[in-house]
Amino acid sequence: MKRKLMTIAIAGLLVPATSMVYAQTPTLYLGSYGGSTQKAFEEDVLPAFEKANNVKVVYVPGNSTDTLGKLQAQKSNPELDVVMLDDGPMYQAMQFGFCDKIDKSAPVFKDLYPIADLGSNALGIGLVATGLFYNEEVFKKEGLTPPTSWHDLENPQFEQRMVIPPLNNTYGLHTLVKFAKLNGGNEKNPDPGFDAIIKKINPNVLAWEPSPGGMTSLFQNGEAIIGVWGNGRVETFKSTGFPVKFVYPKEGAMALLTAACPVVKSNVPELAQKLVQYLASPEIQMVFARTQSWGPVNKTVKLPAEDAQRVVYGEAVDKLEKTDWDTVNAVRTQWNDRWNRTVER
Repeated sequence: MKRKLMTIAIAGLLVPATSMVYAQTPTLYLGSYGGSTQKAFEEDVLPAFEKANNVKVVYVPGNSTDTLGKLQAQKSNPELDVVMLDDGPMYQAMQFGFCDKIDKSAPVFKDLYPIADLGSNALGIGLVATGLFYNEEVFKKEGLTPPTSWHDLENPQFEQRMVIPPLNNTYGLHTLVKFAKLNGGNEKNPDPGFDAIIKKINPNVLAWEPSPGGMTSLFQNGEAIIGVWGNGRVETFKSTGFPVKFVYPKEGAMALLTAACPVVKSNVPELAQKLVQYLASPEIQMVFARTQSWGPVNKTVKLPAEDAQRVVYGEAVDKLEKTDWDTVNAVRTQWNDRWNRTVER
């Protein structure tokens, strides 16, 4: 028996009979991101779900690595009932057998873009594009042509003026995969990507910066003027008043999906299924777009103009490229070792 159910049972013995209705209310544990995502869930997403389903949802914050670690530590007796992870870690969660099969007979699943399909045990619920971004003010002042292509990162005029997250960050990994594809390789053959990064990109990189704060600081102090990042991150930066612009490269942007899955051995499996369905509903997809800058995976969503211009939406969805995460996750440790030896030396 799970610790969370034991707590409820014990509490039920200690409270008056008039309180038993609350004590018997089922509890669902949701593992997901902290920060603004937790705030949006607790204020705009979960209250209606709790009321409609007579359930108490306990939000357990943590980044994807944290949540995946909890699933691993609790695999014999999981406390989490639903988890939200970036797509890379989600494929690992599925591979390790942590995700239950999703009942996709619900009508909402017929309204989703194909890119949201991560298999039978997980679902993409939000879209972010990995592409280029640049300082519009500096580009205009110096007479520089705004970037339109991934190959613009190879231009020597940007020597030591570029910032990109490292390989252990999804945005950095997307950069490697994309340059592998641009040069005749792919996830199974990353050599062309490593060659391009080492010979053509690295000389321009001021920093392989892992933190969002570091990325913005390098732009704010004028050291960096161009880089690779997610459209959501760029829009958040732009909302501060900084003259930065996101670009969908003409060769295509890479897709980063926020994904959800019901956890195996849940004590509330039906409610876990309902929550995953709820996260894909048009109403909640609009909340994600407004509060998280996640593009909707539901084709029926009609966003206000203000939100539509900030997120991956409409025709832009079909131009995103998915990563072969099953291949990448199997060799990522080797890739990281190679990266540390040859790129960030």
